Amino acid sequence: MKEPSPADRRVQRTRKALREALVALILERGWDAVGVQEVCERANVGRSTFYTHFADKEELLVGGLGDLGQAVRAQGRGAAGASGRPLCFVRGMIEHVGEQHRLFRAVVGKRSGQAVHQRFRELVIELVSGDLAPLAPAGPRREAAIRYVAGAFLELLVWWVDARTPLPAEELEAIFERLSAPVLAMLQAQRGGGSAR
Repeated sequence: MKEPSPADRRVQRTRKALREALVALILERGWDAVGVQEVCERANVGRSTFYTHFADKEELLVGGLGDLGQAVRAQGRGAAGASGRPLCFVRGMIEHVGEQHRLFRAVVGKRSGQAVHQRFRELVIELVSGDLAPLAPAGPRREAAIRYVAGAFLELLVWWVDARTPLPAEELEAIFERLSAPVLAMLQAQRGGGSAR
């Protein structure tokens, strides 16, 4: 594997400093109270450098969501093993949200920024779609099931964090799996040629 150039490492450091500054400020003040200038000052990065890398604070934070998606996908594949169990990314996502509950509440909870909330929603839909697509033929029923499961999971996460419920991650995962089981059964019946409604 090729060693990153000094310029690449500098870009990575700058992006990391900006992301860490944004997260720290969000935790201190909340999403809406943080501006690009404060992020730049906290990261000790010039405003023009910020705009070289990101269009706005939403894009800065959303870049981290892509990394999160890749991480929970990889963790889920490892957890599923040879079984290929669908929705195996759920535990990793719940654990991450639990560890970062203050940040999650600030950016995806009830008082979040709309753009970030929308991107997180898209991430969950992508994860669910990747797991459910092999279970049934393409079409409106599969797409409806994907949207249903993704919406349910997102709302469950927001509720868990906003309500500060004491449920442990494994119990939340078990509840979600039980609630999602009928949808998975319907998709598998479609794949098998059944007419489950």
